[in-house]
Amino acid sequence: MAGHSKFKNIMHRKGRADAVRSKLFSRLSREITVAAKSGLPDPALNPRLRLAVNNAKAESLPKDVIQRAINKASGGDVDTMEEIRYEGRGPGGVGIIVEALTDNRNRAGSNIRAAFTKNGGALGEMNSVAFMWDRVGEIRYPAEAGTEEAVMEAAIEAGAQDVHSDLVKPDIYEDAPGHVIWTAFEDLNEVAEAMSRVLGDPKSTAIVWKPQSEVPVTGEAVGTLMKLLDALDAEDDVANVYSNEDISEEDMAKYAG
Repeated sequence: MAGHSKFKNIMHRKGRADAVRSKLFSRLSREITVAAKSGLPDPALNPRLRLAVNNAKAESLPKDVIQRAINKASGGDVDTMEEIRYEGRGPGGVGIIVEALTDNRNRAGSNIRAAFTKNGGALGEMNSVAFMWDRVGEIRYPAEAGTEEAVMEAAIEAGAQDVHSDLVKPDIYEDAPGHVIWTAFEDLNEVAEAMSRVLGDPKSTAIVWKPQSEVPVTGEAVGTLMKLLDALDAEDDVANVYSNEDISEEDMAKYAG
């Protein structure tokens, strides 16, 4: 998810409106299949598959669809799926990471490049992500999971690295406010399981890119940047988009409406 609100750099997820629900289900199914192919087809023995299944359940993906996606991993068609990471710059110098899951590298690259070019950005103009971003675990809970203090206490006890709660104003890209917990890359499953015992199942768990710094964006560049992020989100081959903008609520309301 990401710079659209106080929750900076959270991945921009597709499927928030009913009109694109089928695209969301398709993406979740592909992620399950690729995760199952990468290891054992048992979520209990495959951490990556467990994350994919949990995220699918959080979005109400039917159990039979989940099982079909796991079973599909034994078929040859999944061998054509590739995971590709693109890096670029958006308006105002914002850094953007795009993760694609595609069966056609040329199509994905062409469409993603076009989205950048048409919306004031440029693909391939970032330094190595190792110098700008950290790979971390992310756990999301809805506001009703508990107070800021209760979630913070549970996160500390579970071994999380950081917590951010926004219980007042909904995130522009999410349908409700809530809590975001960050963990070390290798600790995500352990922390998520520990927090589940206290707060119940999270809304989602994922491995994400978290920027080491944010880029202030003001004025008309805000609107252009939002168009770029929306265009990237709309691509079928795009799984996740991360960005490191810092935008005031005033500029967001004025230029991104």
